[in-house]
Amino acid sequence: MLGTWTRQWIDRRGTRSNAFDIHYLQTPSIFADVRFPRDRGNFSRAKSFEDLSDAELLQLAKQRGFAGHTTVAGLISTWHHDLDFQPADTSADSGRIERKGADAMFEHALDSSYTESWKSTSGPTRAFLVVRIERAGRLERTLVVSGDDFMYVRNRARDLPNAPSLDSLFASTHATRAQIIAYLDCEFAVGRVRGGAVAWEIQHSTLPWRENHRLDFVDAIRVTETGVTLVPRVPIPGTWTVPVNTISRGELRLLFVPREP
Repeated sequence: MLGTWTRQWIDRRGTRSNAFDIHYLQTPSIFADVRFPRDRGNFSRAKSFEDLSDAELLQLAKQRGFAGHTTVAGLISTWHHDLDFQPADTSADSGRIERKGADAMFEHALDSSYTESWKSTSGPTRAFLVVRIERAGRLERTLVVSGDDFMYVRNRARDLPNAPSLDSLFASTHATRAQIIAYLDCEFAVGRVRGGAVAWEIQHSTLPWRENHRLDFVDAIRVTETGVTLVPRVPIPGTWTVPVNTISRGELRLLFVPREP
């Protein structure tokens, strides 16, 4: 499953649909997955939450995203979520994988309730990188790189209360506009390391005003003098780790060149 994938359709007991534009990045151990409704509105005029109407905030609440680590036992893959865009689902996220050649696979629900068709969008790659920042056992930020694709995830300030969805959370808590914005202030951004209009270009984000801009988080990263690993340029609260790195020293130096003032 290594690389970047998108879902072509999901079939639930004979009914096939494809309502989300999905980007799924899988490294040898860490994954990130973001799902944008295909009917999400146009937010090109917005520069922040304040530019959105209440109805537009509700559109953003339909987005989905997960980040964590993957384990495999035979044909069964399990995705362990460390961070969710929607309220966390405590049930196991597992599926039986059926490979269909090098660039396609089916995911079958263990209870046979669905089948999903997935297609590789990246082709073979051995270039993987993951940077994680945790504080008090909570994932606050992560950068996941697979080939020329990246996903950046930033957690909201506080974990969401238990609820079936963001929509139901808004309703059950009678959330004010300020509370709704706080619940939505969590970013899953996907883009291209080099293949965009600029290096590290965000192409899609759960915060739409971030799209078509450079990912600023990479400017907080520097390569050590030995080129062995990556460290923050300035102190960042929390624990910084690089659990996955298959990229050469020379390539890392090219990827994390400081942006000119």
